[in-house]
Amino acid sequence: MKQFFQNLKQYLLSGVSFAIPFIASGGILIALAIAFAPMGESGPDFSNSPILSHILAIGEAAFELLLPVLAGYISYAIAGKPGLVAGFVGGYFASLPHEVGDRSANAGFLGAILAGLVAGYVVSWIKRLPVHKLLRPIMPILIIPILSSLVVGTLMIFISLPIANVMVSLDGWLRTMQGSSSIILAMILGAMIAFDMGGPINKTAFFFGASMIEQGNYLVMGAVAAAICTPPLGMGLATFLSRRLWSEEERESGIAAFGMGMIGITEGAIPFAAADPIRVIPCIMLGSMVASSIAMVGGVGGHAPHGGPIVLPVIDNRLIYVLAILVGTIVTALAINALKSFAANAKVAVR
Repeated sequence: MKQFFQNLKQYLLSGVSFAIPFIASGGILIALAIAFAPMGESGPDFSNSPILSHILAIGEAAFELLLPVLAGYISYAIAGKPGLVAGFVGGYFASLPHEVGDRSANAGFLGAILAGLVAGYVVSWIKRLPVHKLLRPIMPILIIPILSSLVVGTLMIFISLPIANVMVSLDGWLRTMQGSSSIILAMILGAMIAFDMGGPINKTAFFFGASMIEQGNYLVMGAVAAAICTPPLGMGLATFLSRRLWSEEERESGIAAFGMGMIGITEGAIPFAAADPIRVIPCIMLGSMVASSIAMVGGVGGHAPHGGPIVLPVIDNRLIYVLAILVGTIVTALAINALKSFAANAKVAVR
């Protein structure tokens, strides 16, 4: 069992190593576009900036390839080249939005990880099947990709649609909580924002906050805006505070994550969460919950559907907003470094 989990971690790390350039390049291009675009009432305004709009489109294209690449190379790590097609197909379906009513949702990065693992193991199983010697040359280039893609693609279709339905139901549940304790609502929103970093749960919380702006309730978006940037900022800060706990590649990802956090791109934390979900996801959820709660208690109002320090010009109670982000970031960094330090010391003790 121990060997299984060690192999699983290696598969995830392999997928992450190929996905990092897509996150970094896409995030930086999006950051450049947003940073120089004027902030309007509905977020960054690119209507009069064709060059910035072009840069944004290229960055978004890199981000759209992220989930297929992540799933494809997780599958590749398990099954080799024959696993690439099924992994990419599964990752594509994880990123594909499903329309449910007036909303859309997809399976997000967690769905992509699942797709990559399933694809890899399905291909490994097919590779072990006894076949006639005449079929062996075409197995890895034709038969295995076709069979595995059919299996994984069909599975992801059946998984993604229920996820979309659940997310829409979750949005309805959040709306019933508006009369409940604002702190509880803020904590739930913060946890949702961090849980899958741009995935369906994150998007549900984000769109809920954005819809509240239209109703004149800016406090919900203020809490969401503070939570959005905390995961990448916290992970970036963690790599600066305890460099010995992180590999060189992770420290480089930390720099990119910090930059993406500054302009409100939660996906900057994905490389860390994909490589070590058991420790990272609870820590970033904790930091975002703290940030959103402080913002809600402090009466922070967000007038644009975006987050991070970049939206400071359209924020009410800016000092509290900055404080919320700082505290949430520090909580995230200290929590993950404490867990990693504990794990490292435990390994030393066992040896």
